[in-house]
This record gives sequence, C-alpha cells and structure tokens, in this order.
Amino acid sequence: MNHILTKRVSLIELFYDLVYVYMISRATSLIHHLHHGIITPVTLAIFALVIIIFINSWMFQTVFTNRYGTSSWTNIIFSFIDMGIVLYMSNAFSATFDQHLATFFLAAGLLSLTLCIQYIIVYAQVNKKYDKEISRAFALILAVRTITLLIGGIFPNRIGTTIALIGIIITWIAPAFTGKYTSHHPIIFSHLLERLIALIILMFGETIVGIANYFTQTNLSIYSILIFISVVSLFFTYIVEFDHMINEEQTKETGNLLIYLHYFILFGISLVTVSLNFINEESAQPIFAITCLFIGLVLFYIGLWIANYLYWSMDC
Repeated sequence: MNHILTKRVSLIELFYDLVYVYMISRATSLIHHLHHGIITPVTLAIFALVIIIFINSWMFQTVFTNRYGTSSWTNIIFSFIDMGIVLYMSNAFSATFDQHLATFFLAAGLLSLTLCIQYIIVYAQVNKKYDKEISRAFALILAVRTITLLIGGIFPNRIGTTIALIGIIITWIAPAFTGKYTSHHPIIFSHLLERLIALIILMFGETIVGIANYFTQTNLSIYSILIFISVVSLFFTYIVEFDHMINEEQTKETGNLLIYLHYFILFGISLVTVSLNFINEESAQPIFAITCLFIGLVLFYIGLWIANYLYWSMDC
C-alpha cells in the first residue's frame, strides 16, 4: 500500500497569496474599461498576457514549495522578495503596449530570476538523480523566461516585445513536457489542490466585489438576487467538484493537468466577473456583454469537465 504524503499549507504561503488579491483586482480592472461598448482586442491580449505571467509565476512557486519548500529562512526571504516584486508588477502595466509594459517585463524577469535561483539552490543541494533533473529542467525554463523578459524590458520596441511574448508562451507550455522527470518525484496532490482552491476563492472574491454595486439602495432588485445566486452556484459547483468529489489521496501525480485545467477556470471566472458588470452599464453593447458571459461560462465548465473526466475515471 502506497504511503500518502501530505503537506500543510503554511501561513507564509497564505500571506504570499495576499499580494495576488491586489494583482487580481488590478488585472481585472484592465477589462472593465470599454471602448465603443466593447473590450478592444489589444486590451484583451494584454489582460491574457498579464494573467498568464502572474498565475504561471504563482504556479511555479507553488510547485516548488510542494516538492522542495521548507520553513527555512532562505525560502521565507525569497517569498517576501517575490511579494514585493509582484506588488510592483501589479502597478506596472496599462491597457496598451507602451513603456509601462516594458517596465512590467523587467519586473517579471526579476521575478522569474528569483524562482530560477531557488531551483539552482535545490540543484546544488539534492543528491537524487531525478531531483537534479527536475531542478535543472525548471531552472532552464525560468532562465529562458528571465532572459526573454529582460530583453523585452530593455528593448521596448516591436522586436523586444515579440521576443518577450515568445518566451512567455514557450515557458508557459514547457512545464507540460517535464513529466518524464517530475513523475519520479510526484507532487503532494492534496497540497497542490488546496493551494489551487485558495487561488480560485481569491478570484471569486473579485467577482463578489464586482457585483457589489447591485446591492445598493438604488440598484437592489430581483436581478441582484439572480446574479448573486448565479455566482454562488458557480462557486458551489467548483467546491463540490474540487473539495468534495476529487480524491485528495492520489499518488504519482505530476500536477500538470490539474494546473493547466485551472487556467480555463481562471479565465472563465474573470470573463463572468466583467460581463456581470457590463450588463448594468449603459455604455456596454448588450450582445458583447452576453457573449463575454457565455464564453466565461464555457471556459469555466471546460475546466470542470477536464477534471471530471480525468479524476473521476482515475478514482473508479
């Protein structure tokens, strides 16, 4: 019988998540601004870019903590440094490809560098072959991201931005191909699941803030109740799926699929959040607002379906 490893989510990790509350608010604010009643493709692209960098960095840190994290002062100091960088990054982008984005690339490159250094330290400390392979692979991925982002920040032109974007896409996808290494040192499934649930709760927190305007003395109506019930239903659906139905005692998991399916859920919640605001705005095109809502719901349920298909079949 396999021994099920567990790891408690530390208070440092929860404290670290606090900066992502602000990040989520700042990133979501990008798509709250309408141009002729819609969100421009450029704004949507920057929103997706910002979310991918932020959340992917969070994922890298979470997976690192899951496998190699300890309560050492080294890890704690790195966590606090990363928090400061994330706070700065949260104020270093705008809705256009301008100088702000170059500054954002520089800060994101620095964040990738700190994560890369942590894996290099692990590589120097571990003795097992597969741990060296894992740390080397992730250090290489983060090194590529660091270099390409710094190029995008130092050379704020079309070529520099293109190199940064290519680096972001490559290093976002690359962890999916590390399974041949990470399968030898599986993640602690219950810890990763708990961390992802906490992240989704933060996203729903932004949704609650977004619908708060429906609950004022002037705006309260039957629509307010229906919107609130809709948000509660989405939250309840997610919690039932991931907090009650998935078996936390899974072994030999790399965590890659669990991580990537959550991008669908994250983007889905974001679109639902802004669409619920647009529905009440006269400046928003109704068809566009409803389209955002349905796309968000589709993305959300695609994430749930992937989890449903994978983990239910594994438990049977």
